[in-house]
Amino acid sequence: MNDKHSAGWTRRRFLAAVAAGTMGAGHGLALRPSLVWASTDNGPVVDADFPAGNIIFEEQREDALYLRQDSRDTEGWWFYWYFRVQGAAGRELTFRFTDRDVLTAGGPCVSTDGGETWSWKGRESGDPEFTYAFGDTDEEVRFCLAVPYTETNLNRFVEKHADSPHLRLEHHAGARKGRAIERLHVGCIDSEPRHRILLTARTHACETMASWSMEGLLDAVLADNELGAYFRENVEIAAIPFMDKDGVEDGDQGKNRRPHDHNRDFMGESIYPSVAALREFGLTWPDGKMRIGMDMHCPWIRGGGDNPGSNERIFLVGQPDEAHWREQQAFSDLMENAQTGPLRHYRRHNLPYGETWNTLEEPRTCSRWMATVEGIRLPTTIEIPYAIAAGQAGATEEVTADSARAFGEDLAKAMRVYLEDG
Repeated sequence: MNDKHSAGWTRRRFLAAVAAGTMGAGHGLALRPSLVWASTDNGPVVDADFPAGNIIFEEQREDALYLRQDSRDTEGWWFYWYFRVQGAAGRELTFRFTDRDVLTAGGPCVSTDGGETWSWKGRESGDPEFTYAFGDTDEEVRFCLAVPYTETNLNRFVEKHADSPHLRLEHHAGARKGRAIERLHVGCIDSEPRHRILLTARTHACETMASWSMEGLLDAVLADNELGAYFRENVEIAAIPFMDKDGVEDGDQGKNRRPHDHNRDFMGESIYPSVAALREFGLTWPDGKMRIGMDMHCPWIRGGGDNPGSNERIFLVGQPDEAHWREQQAFSDLMENAQTGPLRHYRRHNLPYGETWNTLEEPRTCSRWMATVEGIRLPTTIEIPYAIAAGQAGATEEVTADSARAFGEDLAKAMRVYLEDG
């Protein structure tokens, strides 16, 4: 890791790098002036010059910093942000967002170790702001809408399973900016499988928690236990962790990207390489054996209570086809019986087609395209909240990297029963 991203990267060296124009070198991106801000009173340095960073700093008034998310090419309003603060050790600062309320029900997510681990700070009030007391040794603290998941996290997952003969990393497509878009093949990959499953995530770049659940599902398939053995003997999974790879690494919103986002690119001629490649891949790889297609998302930022389609509940987005909707409901029943992790999915939270925002007529989305693949039984979008989800016995639970991964394992359990019952 380049030392400017470590805890030892001091304010003086940081500002020297800014002056020299070298701040972008650590991750292959040129410095953009809007990514780094330093106050003139020997105060804190705020920046977003790292993978997935996103913030615009407006001004500092004493111990209050005014900021807003960078919408970039998003049509309308969205809420993703991720920034770093250095040079604030021993101070208490208030961060006030000026473009509406961009805090989840869990408040900001905080990391004091360079993004290695994260915790929810909690929400202090109904105002779009939070206050943070920096420790005397806090040379760097990161704040984010939720727990980030980038190529670095994916690489760690792949390295963890580097010796497994049941994981193969392939090139799916090249993104517009030259980045490689990965496709993982996991499970029964060296012989003919009985079933195939397609997983996709980050058609909207900012929806980070879905990635943690995908990782947990794939971990379960590779685990040295009876569940993993079933998948490795019977099921091939193709997983594309970053459909919008450029957006993930650049820290874009991704949602409602102009002229349309990746999840509205599955009709007509696709303009995004990852989508075009997936549609081509779907012509041959399924071979009539693709039983499940799951596009993994996060919903709106917060709210909704215990209702269908709540932004603080895990739910499936209902398909317009009645047969597919029945399969979605049946899978939810299996989930209710199989799940053992802290996050829980309940059938009553699924959002039927035709209700609230689930009214898209044209089959432009990833899961609607999945519904056209020969042999498919369960094409679905799943929405995994950013911060708060249902737990056991009517309780709510924090959505963290660990709890989202555990939910991914529960998905694998239900998928096994679903395939066996079919």
